[in-house]
Amino acid sequence: MSLIIGYISALVLANLSVAHFGPWVSPINAFLLIGLDLALRDKLHDLWNGSMLWPKMLGLIASAGAMSYLLNPAAGKVAVASVIAFCAAGLVDAVVYHYLRHKPFMQRSNVSNGAAALVDSVMFPTIAFGGLMPSIVVSQFASKIAGGALWSFVIWKLTRRDVTQ
Repeated sequence: MSLIIGYISALVLANLSVAHFGPWVSPINAFLLIGLDLALRDKLHDLWNGSMLWPKMLGLIASAGAMSYLLNPAAGKVAVASVIAFCAAGLVDAVVYHYLRHKPFMQRSNVSNGAAALVDSVMFPTIAFGGLMPSIVVSQFASKIAGGALWSFVIWKLTRRDVTQ
């Protein structure tokens, strides 16, 4: 349950801070919060192991978007952008993660996070702010890769006795 709460909380905090501070905070969020979400998604993928994976993940993403909107209706456009981008990134992440299912967790997580980070980094700011912002895309992508790697390591260390490594 703590993985689910962490996942939703990180997305909501990222959405609300971008809605409040604007695009400049996106790379900070990408490292701290979205990197965490990417790594948590992979751990949830292992825990749920195909058991209603997509409905559960879509429910988490939609819940985070709805909470963001309910806490601050002005965050509506950011919440919608987040839901769309995270669904697309989640699809890419799940396909890559599943393809690498026989590899160690750190390899599965970091490779799939890289693919998901690229999709999310292009889609989110483009939808949320109405245009392609190359400097934000590049800085978000680099931050998500670094944050995702750090959080994957932390999660791996904390849960390595759990499901498949």
